[in-house]
Amino acid sequence: MTYRAGIGLVVLAGILWSLMGLIIRLIDEANTWQVLFWRSAGMVPVLFWVLSRRSGGARFARLKSSGWAGAIAAAGLVAAFAGAIYALQATTVANAIFLYSAASLFTAILAWPVLKEPVQPATWVAIALASLGIFVMVREGLAIGAGDGNIAALVSAAGFSAFTLAVRHARALDLASGVFLGGLASMAVAAIVLWGQGDSVLVPARDALIAMAMGALVLGFGMACYTAGSRAVPAGELALLGLIEVLLAPLWVWALLGETASAGTFAGGALLLAAITGNALWLSRRRGVGAVQA
Repeated sequence: MTYRAGIGLVVLAGILWSLMGLIIRLIDEANTWQVLFWRSAGMVPVLFWVLSRRSGGARFARLKSSGWAGAIAAAGLVAAFAGAIYALQATTVANAIFLYSAASLFTAILAWPVLKEPVQPATWVAIALASLGIFVMVREGLAIGAGDGNIAALVSAAGFSAFTLAVRHARALDLASGVFLGGLASMAVAAIVLWGQGDSVLVPARDALIAMAMGALVLGFGMACYTAGSRAVPAGELALLGLIEVLLAPLWVWALLGETASAGTFAGGALLLAAITGNALWLSRRRGVGAVQA
């Protein structure tokens, strides 16, 4: 695959993922766990098809040997998916997506004790700046009664960081296969939680179809595009291109639904995005244009 084609696929993935908040707003009655169940039900078959075409049964045989890393990856994605859905339901899309974008910096911090990868000085500066942005946004959320949504977004970011570290640690996993495991785990956990709460997985047909379409097209197809494109794009540039999702998500709900966010949200979000962008640019320059993510 050429570099230009890789860029195009990664950008397409970011655009698809940016639609998540808008689609969540179209769901009327389904709660967080019901949305998680049906969204995963739409995503899992797509990723199963992608993995089957890419490596036949070999990929699934390797998944069986992923062990604790596979379990951590699956559990991390359950937290990431459930936290993101709840955050998008409990606070503004801008607030949720800005806080969720901190996952890359959480990963840098956790990679130090887990993978023995030292945190570079520039990344520490980015973490300090991002922490200030997170503080501004969480304080704003508490002031307007959306503190639980902010916390859920941070839990989501932490869950995705755990997933990323598990995938990087285990050779039997890659992004697509790890998300496939996470999708299966999400369906199981959502069903158990709903049963424990006395709720049902059954929701209005419209809500179920919207959630399944979100899983199949936005998450499943988006992940397939990102996985394919990431092989031809340097890691630092991937981090920058990932900001497409963060920038577009608030624009969709503003343009189509008239949803806005507070000044504190945008101030904190600006600090967070500046930290992530600066760190990504520094990583890209340090690793060089030829450094391609495996």
